Amino acid sequence: MPLCFKLTKVLFAVAALVGATAAHAQNAAANFPNKPIRIIVTFTPGGAPDILGRIIADRLATTWGQSVLVENKPGAGGNIGSDMVAKAAPDGHTLVVGTVGTHSINGALYDKMPFDMVKDFAPVSLLATTPNMLVVNPALPAKNLQEFIALGKKEGKMTFASSGSGTSIHVSGELFKTMTGIDMTHIPYKGRATAIPDLLGGRVTMMFDNMPSSLPLVREGKLRALGVTSAKRSAAAPDIPTIAESGLPGFDATSWFAIFATGGTPRPVVDKLNAEIVKIIKAPDVSKRLADLGLDPVASTPDELAAFQRAEIQKWTKVVKDSGAKAE
Repeated sequence: MPLCFKLTKVLFAVAALVGATAAHAQNAAANFPNKPIRIIVTFTPGGAPDILGRIIADRLATTWGQSVLVENKPGAGGNIGSDMVAKAAPDGHTLVVGTVGTHSINGALYDKMPFDMVKDFAPVSLLATTPNMLVVNPALPAKNLQEFIALGKKEGKMTFASSGSGTSIHVSGELFKTMTGIDMTHIPYKGRATAIPDLLGGRVTMMFDNMPSSLPLVREGKLRALGVTSAKRSAAAPDIPTIAESGLPGFDATSWFAIFATGGTPRPVVDKLNAEIVKIIKAPDVSKRLADLGLDPVASTPDELAAFQRAEIQKWTKVVKDSGAKAE
């Protein structure tokens, strides 16, 4: 058989395979969803990931007439819940509210990861960003950041709580420790729901909590805010200065949240999810609710999220390396 004829047969076979794969993907999207959807939240109830997951779940259930269940699976800095999604069937029915920790920090912080932060997930859309807020017990004799830094250098060892190793809350503390030179010990919890009571009780010195979690407590006078970690002040709390403007120029540790599906999910299914989630985030009532909580609504294409994630991995890998932090 002539070589050119063999090559032609191979090309036809490849074309047929590509066509069949594309048709299968389109059919998958047309029939999606065909069973209940699970949204895994990798932290305890009440925090920003949980709030966002439940908003998305409620709206998708209404739009598609299919059950959308939110499951809180905390532990290991979000790795336990994320791993469930990484190993789920790649059909779009299992999603995760990814965070800066689970999808950009943990790869550098943990010696062993149960999944690949990039290869094992299919980016769907960004949801929101928010600064973390440095909060302390009001009984602490420090009314602003400069007084707090002076207190830390005078008294020595301090403790800072987090909702788990690898979270932006944890790494914000490590960055602060590096930039101030204060002797600080990280105390990881299984979620903010267990960390906040110890902060309120004075058993830990400070915490870099997400704004949606701590801002209500600050407004009630139960916690004192010393600064936000973003480059600019938050519109939700414009009276609270940034840490950068308060004496640590260049300090920037913004949290973000996004929806990821399992790696290998057909792109038409990802695009269908993206279209609905973008509509939800852009809905005026949702945008207002998020803004009131201190969350900045952000919607993106899957490709924009993928590029953003790659940049964040590069950024936070350097921060973790420079701080010497490791998961505890």
